[in-house]
Amino acid sequence: MTSRQRFHSRRSFLKSAGMLAAASSLPLWYVEECLAQQSEATTSGKDLRLGLIGCGGRGTGDARNAAHYATIAAVCDVDARHVEKAKESFPEAQGYSDFRELLERSDIDAVICGTVDHWHTLVAMAAMRAGKDIYCEKPLTLTIDEGKRLVQCQQETGRILQTGTQQRSSAYFRLACDCVRNERIGRLQKVEVWLPAGLRQGPFKVSPVPAGFNYDFWLGQTAEVPYVKERTHFSFRYWWEYSGGTMTDWGAHHNDIALWALNMDHSGPVSVEGRQLTEMIPGGFTAASEYEVTYTYANGVIHTSKSTTASEWNGRTLDPKGQLHGIKFTGTDGWLWVTRGAIDASDRQVFREKFSTDAPRVYHSDDHMGNFIDCIKSRKAPICPVEVGHRSASISHLGVIAIRLGRKLNWDPVKEQFMGDAEANGMVSRPMRKPYDYTMV
Repeated sequence: MTSRQRFHSRRSFLKSAGMLAAASSLPLWYVEECLAQQSEATTSGKDLRLGLIGCGGRGTGDARNAAHYATIAAVCDVDARHVEKAKESFPEAQGYSDFRELLERSDIDAVICGTVDHWHTLVAMAAMRAGKDIYCEKPLTLTIDEGKRLVQCQQETGRILQTGTQQRSSAYFRLACDCVRNERIGRLQKVEVWLPAGLRQGPFKVSPVPAGFNYDFWLGQTAEVPYVKERTHFSFRYWWEYSGGTMTDWGAHHNDIALWALNMDHSGPVSVEGRQLTEMIPGGFTAASEYEVTYTYANGVIHTSKSTTASEWNGRTLDPKGQLHGIKFTGTDGWLWVTRGAIDASDRQVFREKFSTDAPRVYHSDDHMGNFIDCIKSRKAPICPVEVGHRSASISHLGVIAIRLGRKLNWDPVKEQFMGDAEANGMVSRPMRKPYDYTMV
């Protein structure tokens, strides 16, 4: 987008600001403030050349967003069908089947990682060590140990890493966090997070590996198992081996916002307790589909994360869109509810007044990919840097560990280890199948 295009876009948006505020749950003063702070740095940007690693729906969507600001020069996937599909969107991009070959190109400035979760860390580390900045999808890691290693790698290389938790670039979630941090609902006491329930299906049948799909490379660090199509592509997220179900998929979004509001981007809870609410089907998906987790923080705040199904969803009175997910903050003076595209409170007076000039405010970004591109140029930290992505992934990993063990666990957020529990600490990392381990990056 050129400067002129951005100017006219901003001008037309300003004209409709009043209608936008009236039609949404955002106050007019906040809409106007967001527009006034809109970044002007992301103009042409076509001098930047990006590579896409992982060409599924999410990765290709990220690359389309990036294409507004930069050139997509290369695409890579272990599934040849995904590469060909991506090249329909980016016909000038060269295709690859091994991300390491893409990273060898000196003309690639940055990469987008849209792979399955268990490949995020190795791809991100390899990219940074190859001198590339990286936009990496959430959850940033498969394990807590991976996150610690990724933080160290970023510190050593100095590369820009943006985590794809795009809700931080939403005015709704930003306003919610500003209100909570400024105690507009009083002193925070409780955070309730509702996440969509996962899939409970199976058993699944073994079938031949499709032509053009490097299944061994796809499995990567995880155990070698026969090909089952439900393990791969979209439904990989419902297997504990490759992800953590909706606890890590959606939890990486909403639990991230809970940490943001709590001003705990570099910390976490001191205890976690979880339980699985339904047994999974033998031979089927392995990540708990229904669960509840309770986190306790050193300041006394209680944070719950619970799966919900359409039949039990009781948030419709709060959420006009009827979405099966959202966050409710409860303080001494009332509550605040936020989800995608909606925000509400027990008393909407909390939204009426502007924040004072000296009020604490969270990082402002109105375009998550645009923020990444801006930071490549400025070398400033993005809104979701590696430490934030690591901690947001970690809180969901803590929940998964507590669900699998079914008991209360005490956690040291400074040392990032469980206290007095060898079994739980054994789940902070996982065995990695060779040669798909840290030696390859």
